Amino acid sequence: MLLETEKLTRIYGGVVAINDVDFHASEGLITGLIGPNGAGKTTLFNNMTGLDVPTRGKVFFEGNDITGKSAHEISRMGIARTFQNIRLFKEMSVIENVMIGRHFKVGNKDKGRFRQALKSYFFMSREERWIYDSAMEYLEFLELGKFANDDAKSLPYGHQRELEIARALATEPKLLFLDEPAAGMNPQETEHLMETIRRIRDKGISIVLIEHDMKLVMNICDEITVLSFGQKIAEGTPEEIQNNETVIEAYLGREEED
Repeated sequence: MLLETEKLTRIYGGVVAINDVDFHASEGLITGLIGPNGAGKTTLFNNMTGLDVPTRGKVFFEGNDITGKSAHEISRMGIARTFQNIRLFKEMSVIENVMIGRHFKVGNKDKGRFRQALKSYFFMSREERWIYDSAMEYLEFLELGKFANDDAKSLPYGHQRELEIARALATEPKLLFLDEPAAGMNPQETEHLMETIRRIRDKGISIVLIEHDMKLVMNICDEITVLSFGQKIAEGTPEEIQNNETVIEAYLGREEED
């Protein structure tokens, strides 16, 4: 298993946000995480990606215990994420946003700040060109190359979400977490996003996504986990989830009988 949790629990004061959640993401697959608002989806994301620390339970990535590690440590291990609320450097250019992700990756190659400083001093021009060129490759992959020199804040909403994905990909993750990537998108943008997510998976990057757009989830996910009131109530294939009585009652809804 690429990533898994064991009885992951997060309590805030007297509120149990997630309770004994066993979750897993398999290598090479797109895993969906769904549930009503307040079900604990983003809390689970945060506890798996280092933005929060679980009250109890464990998180494992590639068999290694990463529970309680910081977000930057987890990122260096090969986990990247986007956010429900877009977090771009909006005053910077599109290419500069992606270059930040590449700088983060480059910094991982050298041990010690002094050695990194020397490398920057003697080889800055060559290294910066490599960073720029590789950042452009990610922009082209997301079909954003023509916007490279534009300010990030000038992009249409859908492209801003794609730029955040490009920046995450620039860290060369093995596993990519997407928190409501289709939020605020129109149907055309959502359709394009679905194609993009499939292409990312085809590059060998596993994906976990939170999403309320059930059409998107059911069309692209290989496996789905469902949360309700902080607890896992179901997991399985899209077909199994669609036909699960507990899920129908808790989340997808049931048509009223005449």
